[in-house]
Amino acid sequence: MFKSFKNHPFAVEAFFESSTVFTFAVPKEQLEKLIPECLTLDTFQDKWAFIAIAMVQTKNLKPKGFPNFMGNDFFLIGYRVFVRYTDKRGKRLRGLYILKSETDSPKMSFRGNIFTHYNYTTTDININKQDDKTEIYSRKSNFKIRVNNTNDKVDLPENSPFENWKEARRFAGPLPFTFTYNQKSKEVLIIEGVRTNWKPKPLKVDEYNFQFLGDLKLENYVLANAFIIENIPYHWKKGKIEVWK
Repeated sequence: MFKSFKNHPFAVEAFFESSTVFTFAVPKEQLEKLIPECLTLDTFQDKWAFIAIAMVQTKNLKPKGFPNFMGNDFFLIGYRVFVRYTDKRGKRLRGLYILKSETDSPKMSFRGNIFTHYNYTTTDININKQDDKTEIYSRKSNFKIRVNNTNDKVDLPENSPFENWKEARRFAGPLPFTFTYNQKSKEVLIIEGVRTNWKPKPLKVDEYNFQFLGDLKLENYVLANAFIIENIPYHWKKGKIEVWK
């Protein structure tokens, strides 16, 4: 019974005040070992696979339909791989595989590890804003970004594999599904997300460093795009389980 709690047993809703997303292109061979056998990488030009790091200011996370005073406010960092899954109907689903999740809320970390398989840990989060510049960093997790949320024309990051922002937008999310996998039982857990008002805005990146990418021992990865999305109502449907093969 307690094991089933982790399988998203009820719908959840939240409001994203802002979501700053950095997507890194990685030679696909390096990410294949990070995803389970039921998934395939969502690639570009059959060369690049992608890890997205989303830094989200979240408000009123709660079971869907519950009053706001029961919601939780917290900062979330999610490290996700872009993947595809073919379900038992033969339909190809595009989504994310979670590698790690961090939050500045011990309560959210505790509850998240009861009701999800997202591997929450608690960390410090510091945010400095001045004019159009925003700096987000964590001493414990050893990451830091500094971006310029300008209205001026923004170029793609240097060495991005994309030719233009239209191509990059395809890998800016949101992806409809998130997947987890129980290798022993061959069960795939599918969580579908629903959102409105998703309008990514390109960001000018002044600085970035993520220790987590170094811990994965990735080589030759490049920053492919960076976006901010603001004021997003979001909810996740109750998890759905099916047996792979």
